[in-house]
Amino acid sequence: MAQAVTERAFATELWIGGAWTEAQDGRRFATLNPATGQVLAEVSEAREAEVDLAVKAAREAFESGKWPRRAAADRGRVLYRIAEAIERHADELAEIESLDTGKPIQDTRRIDVPLAAATFRYYAGFADKVHGETIPARGPFLTMTLREPMGVVAAITPWNYPLLLATYKVAPALAFGNTVVLKPAEQTPLSALKLAEICAEAGLDAGAFNVVPGHGDSAGAALARHPGIDMVCFTGSTEVGTKIMQAAAEHNTRVQLELGGKSPHVIFEDADLKAAVRAAAFGIFANVGQVCTAGSRLFVHEAVREAVLEGLVQAVGKFRQGDPLDAGTRLGPLVSAEHRERVHRYVERGKEEGARLVTGGAFGAPEQGFYYLPTIFDDVNNRMCIAQEEIFGPVLSVIPFRDEDELLRQANDTVYGLAAGLWTRDIQRALRTAKALQAGTVWINTFGMYDPTTPYGGYKRSGFGRELGAAAIEEFTQTKTVWIGL
Repeated sequence: MAQAVTERAFATELWIGGAWTEAQDGRRFATLNPATGQVLAEVSEAREAEVDLAVKAAREAFESGKWPRRAAADRGRVLYRIAEAIERHADELAEIESLDTGKPIQDTRRIDVPLAAATFRYYAGFADKVHGETIPARGPFLTMTLREPMGVVAAITPWNYPLLLATYKVAPALAFGNTVVLKPAEQTPLSALKLAEICAEAGLDAGAFNVVPGHGDSAGAALARHPGIDMVCFTGSTEVGTKIMQAAAEHNTRVQLELGGKSPHVIFEDADLKAAVRAAAFGIFANVGQVCTAGSRLFVHEAVREAVLEGLVQAVGKFRQGDPLDAGTRLGPLVSAEHRERVHRYVERGKEEGARLVTGGAFGAPEQGFYYLPTIFDDVNNRMCIAQEEIFGPVLSVIPFRDEDELLRQANDTVYGLAAGLWTRDIQRALRTAKALQAGTVWINTFGMYDPTTPYGGYKRSGFGRELGAAAIEEFTQTKTVWIGL
């Protein structure tokens, strides 16, 4: 077992204008270890006054600082150094993330931290590849467009992938010349503060990146409605996303949202069942279901339903739940006691609605942590609450279907449209179904794959705008048209 990081190793203050800063009245809040329920650290709590200081620091850095005026290639070099610094601190970052979120250490080492570094490296290379175009307007004119930074970007991030999802916003925003104020989730602020330390170590200009831990209804709300913010990007629940839009509307602030999901995961009768079942288990139980794109609705062709259920139960039996710092652990705890209670209420609702509980449905061990057993329901009707609402926990609803038409009616019968997956050996059916599914990402014969090069975002109430890939240029820059008389 890895040696635990001591509390003295955690950065716990606000990062504003390139310096560590206490909350003005010394307020602090506790961040817990979900595996034990014990306090990891007491973190300075930002509220409206501290958010205002951070926005002013970011505004000063944007209006009169060096960062937006650096050559794009120079910004890229700084981002390369940040990527390298993330890799140098990989073990520490992975352990901080595991302690603060409850994620298994093997996941933070293999997924969260490497992808965070890769995201900075990708946008480091993109920094000097943003350009406008010339347009053949009528008349004696040379007409062209310029791509310019948005300005001060507010990034509000969730607790399920704190470090990684912060980089999805911070890296492209910085690459394109913006300055950033990041508000991490109050449950998991520690890796964001470590990222601030890493950015400073890599030579990022003071004020270009600021971190203000605090609660959503105070710090988050203050950030979303602040008149000094030019853009708000948010990842989280659909309900909170609506509040973000309402707050930002006061100043007509640009908004980009990545929200909830209830992703359909489809297994056709001709699928490679071994691979499909393995992916279906991974697709819902990875990070104990605390994934926006979790394949929480498993649509299974009735011809292979029993085989799939049997395979899922066997797969679940092999998952080891326990101490996240133990390299053999595959399932950690949920993020908080409150969230575990919420998940359990959905499980009870599923039983009341008539779904058949196949396995799970109870708190897990160790008892002092916020553990929940991987849970599978069969005989689920797509109109049931557990099939329509985002549970954000390790709860799988298995829904049978007979043909493609029935499948698509049910798969698209949801307010969400973040992701979908399907398994079949028929390439025509695969492409036909992928085109018909109403989702921002569709995986065929794989599930839950991500890369900094590929756009990511949702349809319907799963949000709008796209993160990652070249699509981030549209989000984090604005277009200026220039007319020159000839």
